[in-house]
Amino acid sequence: MSVRTTTRRRQLGAMLRKFRAHAGMTLEEAGRLVGVSKATVSRYETQAGPVKWIVVDALCREYGASDAEREAVVRLAKDAKQQGWWSSFADSIPESMNLLLTLEDEAVRENHFSCVYVPGLLQTRTYSTALQKANEVPLEPAEIERLVDIRMKRQEILNRPEPPRLWAILDESVIRRVVGSAEAMKEQLGRLLEANESPHVTLQVLPFSKGAHSAALGSFVIIGGTEPALDVVYVDFHTGSLFLEKDEELERYRLAFEYLRAQALDMEASSALMHRVRKEL
Repeated sequence: MSVRTTTRRRQLGAMLRKFRAHAGMTLEEAGRLVGVSKATVSRYETQAGPVKWIVVDALCREYGASDAEREAVVRLAKDAKQQGWWSSFADSIPESMNLLLTLEDEAVRENHFSCVYVPGLLQTRTYSTALQKANEVPLEPAEIERLVDIRMKRQEILNRPEPPRLWAILDESVIRRVVGSAEAMKEQLGRLLEANESPHVTLQVLPFSKGAHSAALGSFVIIGGTEPALDVVYVDFHTGSLFLEKDEELERYRLAFEYLRAQALDMEASSALMHRVRKEL
């Protein structure tokens, strides 16, 4: 079985393309400046084969990347062969999940807007299991357990000595939709209330009373790297997933999140609402 391209390698290629585009250079021009062929620059950008970090460093300098951006991309180059913990779950993990797990594993911050379900990083096992059982294509119990295990493993990033900063805005429907059972939902709301006491987690509820809002099209996650240039927006659709990284796309979702944050209840009022909903159950 061949080892598939690591998602660090994929992200490296995407960032090199992005930096070159900003610099307005052709593949041939970039290669000439650092002493490599046009084909080599193209290969570095198209995720095929190994890379030399010293060449990546030189390309970033010629592209005018900031020191912080260059250092972040060079780290990607040095770690390009590294497989994440999820590689033990074998090739049955979709490429979209593989990429999400890598981005999340290296994130320094995550901004979530959820309009249907609780974000995966904050789900209880019971809640997550109920979601998998609700799949329109029935899954075998072993497959459900495997998917839930992956989700629970993902949550370990919040227990690191330096966890990512998680900011989640939940539409009111998320805390009112009973997933699994009333008892399962009470447990889930308790988990959210506990999370909102954590110094690195912020939860806000967007109440129904706000009506239409700037993210009416659906849920999204802004996954933040060590530099804004490494940010990626993850949008999960029923039929698939999108990873957006163009500057105009990032700006659109960043602006949407800022509007949502301004419209949502503050942390204290959000916790109070979750307490009320939990009592109603």
